[in-house]
Amino acid sequence: MKLSDFKFEIPKKLISLYPVENRDESRLMVVHKKTGEIEHKMFKEITDYFEDGDVFVMNNTKVFPARLYGNKEKTGAKIEVFLLRELNQELRLWDVLVDPARKIRVGNKLYFGDSDLVAEVIDNTTSRGRTIRFLFDGTDEEFYKTIDSLGETPLLKEFIDRKVEPEDRERYQTIFAEHVGAVAAPTAGLHFTPHLLKRLELKGVDVSPITLHVGLGTFRQVDVEDLTKHKMDSENYDIPEKTVELVNDALDNKRRVVAVGTTVLKTVESSVTANNRLKVSNGWTDKFIIPPYDFKIANALITNFHLPESTLLMTASAFGGYDLIMKAYQEAIKEKYRFFSYGDAMLII
Repeated sequence: MKLSDFKFEIPKKLISLYPVENRDESRLMVVHKKTGEIEHKMFKEITDYFEDGDVFVMNNTKVFPARLYGNKEKTGAKIEVFLLRELNQELRLWDVLVDPARKIRVGNKLYFGDSDLVAEVIDNTTSRGRTIRFLFDGTDEEFYKTIDSLGETPLLKEFIDRKVEPEDRERYQTIFAEHVGAVAAPTAGLHFTPHLLKRLELKGVDVSPITLHVGLGTFRQVDVEDLTKHKMDSENYDIPEKTVELVNDALDNKRRVVAVGTTVLKTVESSVTANNRLKVSNGWTDKFIIPPYDFKIANALITNFHLPESTLLMTASAFGGYDLIMKAYQEAIKEKYRFFSYGDAMLII
């Protein structure tokens, strides 16, 4: 398929700047693949569509406050440093994005607030990318605590056009977040509450985790018309044995396996056995799913409403069928659904 197939206009006012007050009271569009029927519900009504033996697979990655603000030595110029991934824990080497990039060269040092945290730029990676080494005398625990206290919740400012607020630290995190490593939230999971999970449990629905540390590459603009030429950034993942057992048992018994988010969908489809079952694995995946695609593991998907020409929209279209999902998006615009990370949800079954 082509990039232009995913181009459409979305009113800017539909991009949600804030989440709803209660996580499970966002709206839910239910899209039925077989019939093409589209229903309009509340997210907390999602329990109506599942029963005993179904499995929800969640992404339990935890977002860390990846955006830091430092000052360049000598000039004092304010520099934004966005932490992408830790390259070497012992040496405290990180891949980062800097802004404004033109001011930052190899050898420059950056100072962060009134703390003892200093970083030295040791390599250029892309036009905005740098490798930096943090200079810090404390323990690893003290280092991460310092990053946590200085860092800002990494809302994507290109789309959520407002200042980060203290409440974002809790709301831009799923309630099952456990393993630190993501620079963006697995947003489909933001709609779940402890009460909703309990209601699923009472229906006999299993909820089980995988981990995929979401990187900024998921949101990177696609700049090639031929989608087969787009290369996704690699993201680190882990699929534990317990989840594999539950998922494969559900598949064997023809139950629903629900991917909570495109990050989960990508992860489970990256680890498939020869007989189309999930397998225990961990490592890195750069899987890019576009239509047409034959899904082996998940047979239901919960996802947010994504922006035009995004890789997330392409993956959702592969799952629901291009024509049906594009029709659903036009209906979402007409019905004023809220888009992007803090927006409403879609269930594709």
